Amino acid sequence: MFGLMQDRQLLISGVIRHAARNHAHAEIVSKNVDGSIHRYGYRDLEARARRLARVLARLGLTPEDRCGTLAWNGYRHLELYYGVSGGGLICHTINPRLAPEDIAYIVNDAGDKIVFADITFAPLLAIVAPMVTASVRAIVFLCTPAEMPSLDLPPGMDLLCYESLMDGSDEDYAWPEFDERTAASLCYTSGTTGRPKGVLYSHRSTILHAMSTMPADVFGLSARDRVMPVVPMFHVNAWGCPYAVPMAGGTLIMPGRHLDGTSLTALINQEGVTMSAGVPTIWMGLLNHLRASGERIDSVRRLGVGGSACPRVIMQAFQEEYGVTIVHAWGMSETSPVASANMMTPDSLALEGETYWRMRDKQGQALFGVEMKIVGDGGVELPWDGVAQGDLLVRGPWIASAYWGHAPGSACDDDGWFATGDVSTIDPDGRMEITDRSKDVIKSGGEWISSITLENIAVSHPDVQEAAIIAAHHPKWDERPLLLVVPRKGHDIVPEEILKIYDGKVAKWWLPDAVIVVDELPHTATGKLHKLSLRQMYRNYLVS
Repeated sequence: MFGLMQDRQLLISGVIRHAARNHAHAEIVSKNVDGSIHRYGYRDLEARARRLARVLARLGLTPEDRCGTLAWNGYRHLELYYGVSGGGLICHTINPRLAPEDIAYIVNDAGDKIVFADITFAPLLAIVAPMVTASVRAIVFLCTPAEMPSLDLPPGMDLLCYESLMDGSDEDYAWPEFDERTAASLCYTSGTTGRPKGVLYSHRSTILHAMSTMPADVFGLSARDRVMPVVPMFHVNAWGCPYAVPMAGGTLIMPGRHLDGTSLTALINQEGVTMSAGVPTIWMGLLNHLRASGERIDSVRRLGVGGSACPRVIMQAFQEEYGVTIVHAWGMSETSPVASANMMTPDSLALEGETYWRMRDKQGQALFGVEMKIVGDGGVELPWDGVAQGDLLVRGPWIASAYWGHAPGSACDDDGWFATGDVSTIDPDGRMEITDRSKDVIKSGGEWISSITLENIAVSHPDVQEAAIIAAHHPKWDERPLLLVVPRKGHDIVPEEILKIYDGKVAKWWLPDAVIVVDELPHTATGKLHKLSLRQMYRNYLVS
């Protein structure tokens, strides 16, 4: 016997319809590429998204066609999120920080019919366009006619103006109804271990994921919040913020292209931002600016952080110096991305000192809907004792089952578990902690050493701006940790002093064998340390 409830589809168009009808006066505030500020409400957004859906139909696009986007966080990009997916097409967000060859590869792999782009990417598209003629029929710049850049495109590829298309359309469009499992958006991994791979999200998975991030112990979203997603909309759908915030009726603050500490502080204080989300490097830049300038961000209550493990020094500084709580979360493109958050329970609130901060270091408990486990050799499940380290596996309704172009279920084992590539522990309270990526873990004399732990300790030194630990070949121990550090501006690095900071924090055999001072460290297109290139450069450092 089934329950006697209505069977309504979970569709992305339903989110913007809800926001338009129930939170019409909440704002979407965007910092445009020219530095100006654009404001309108959810009712305006919904009307323009319907107008856009009409534009797409008139351009000859049909359901399941892919529309690529090369754009910053702004209101027109938000219109694409809703107008494309709401009309039954697939919104393919493209990371402009990838190499042109990688961008061309994923556009061709996705089979994008149209690419929408901010005008700042005209030079990039001049390089990419000749490489994507197999599928792309038009480039649409997100601007007015007066702002249109000049761009020579290959024969058969049109150059169009977004606002001209919108002016020639109308809002006489009704959002279609279809199966909630229909594909909604496509994001590609950063491709650090090979070619980027596409992750295809459905309407259902997107809605469930967004709802899971709203509770108080995750991002804590409400109609009273003014939320600034610093994580780019081209990176895993800005962690679901463009969907979750309208669900809650909160205000969206779109920061555009400038994400430095000075720009973010000005926008935060100008707009009264209460919550934001981004990777640790963003918050380190903001922290450095606040300390140097003496400015404050008193409206902010919470900062979500993910993408890589957040050093304790950042969490501690924001909480103790500025009264801002950092919500430590974890996820990846294949998990939509948020799969866990470090939730504060009554027991954890009673903790103090080192015990408290040791708990805050962890990536937290699985969100409802996500299951986790760690396995060792032979796939044997390991205990949740906070000590055993194993490969982290996850499953749930917003976890990928396969990559774009592959058979459903091909990315999982027979029981539906997805191998994340992370090594972790899980404590008796269910708090998961990433101790390494499986490809980054250091095996010294048969024992594991966590590069993340060593990096977080290194950046707590007052002279260190950024740190990376890699495995270097060793004639006796097979691998040993090698520490690369970037000094803070105006500071000098003394290797012996850096090593002293590890005293009493880790076993002596964990100590890095050498400290190398560098001007900068390489990063991936999503802001993570590019460990592969570092290993290629320094893997023989200890044996040469």
